[in-house]
Amino acid sequence: MKKKKKHIFYFDALRALAITCVIMIHVLARLKGNVMVFYDGTLNFNWVFGDFFYVATAIGVDLFLMLSGALSLGREWDIKSFLGKRLPRIIEPFIFWGIVLSLFVISIQYFNPGFLHVIDGFNISNIVNFIIGAWRHTSWGFGPYWFFWMILGTYLIMPIFNKWLLHADLKEAEYFLVIWLITCIFDYTLFINFPIKITYFSGPIGMVVAGYYLRHTQRKIFTNKYLPIILIVGVIACEIYASFLLSSPTKLVKFDRYSIFSAIEVIGVFLLFRNFSDIKINNKFLKVPDKIFHSSVASIAKYSYGFYLLHQVIINLVIRVLNACHFNGYKSSIILAFILSFGACWLIMAIFNRIPYVNRVIGAK
Repeated sequence: MKKKKKHIFYFDALRALAITCVIMIHVLARLKGNVMVFYDGTLNFNWVFGDFFYVATAIGVDLFLMLSGALSLGREWDIKSFLGKRLPRIIEPFIFWGIVLSLFVISIQYFNPGFLHVIDGFNISNIVNFIIGAWRHTSWGFGPYWFFWMILGTYLIMPIFNKWLLHADLKEAEYFLVIWLITCIFDYTLFINFPIKITYFSGPIGMVVAGYYLRHTQRKIFTNKYLPIILIVGVIACEIYASFLLSSPTKLVKFDRYSIFSAIEVIGVFLLFRNFSDIKINNKFLKVPDKIFHSSVASIAKYSYGFYLLHQVIINLVIRVLNACHFNGYKSSIILAFILSFGACWLIMAIFNRIPYVNRVIGAK
């Protein structure tokens, strides 16, 4: 009898956190004008409030990449089985939601042109071009679809890294990650070209290898229950201050998703979740696997890719509705837009997941 794989809850929790961060950061991006009005050259509460959420939630994509490495690397599989399993999971939902959401957005304009204008006419050419633009992440509401092309390229190169890591020890992975962190500092934080050309160590693949390493390493420093808190709090404070120094009343400076700030923060978050069971707390709500909290987290994790493909269109529509209702409170706009967008994505995925055959292509795993 085939042995059933052990389910690891902290992977679900990380995936749920990742999509939560992605939705929040894009809500903030749409409302960043609300943040900028509070920049006056001082670290006032309202500006720090908005910038804190920018910094804290900028790691969503990085978490997805680290999870890909933690779950896939260092295992015995061949290229055909890996790509045959992984590629349909990302390609089919990408095509499905690109078509469905495009037609949905165009229909909104057709029935209410005063609310939304995304194409200049309702002929076949314009509709097809809008759908193609959605897949190319150039159409209205589909900017985050760049993620598909990035993760597709990452999957295509992962078999090479997997073969290496199968025959390497963790010290060799550490060697790779040290160079990766150097590229994070120079290429994505300081934006200085490092004299040695080591770009093939940089970007998404570094996050993938880091995920594999952090799952398997037993170095004592990474099992310390206080280290994740120090990394997370320290780097968020440093990034907020650096952003404050570099920003102005007309420009909010944010660092690249592969910057050293994001790299350290996402490492801290991954370790926090990995080592969570070692933290001595008496809250059974978080510890017992049959509680509502755990089932909710598992549901969000299951729908996370579908959430990703849905969320920007939903956010844009939600914010348009809030603006039409003249709802413009600063903190309340952020919170309400996030809750409505997240809830709508969850509801849509839950409904589509009940439709036979369709549930296979919506991004629910």
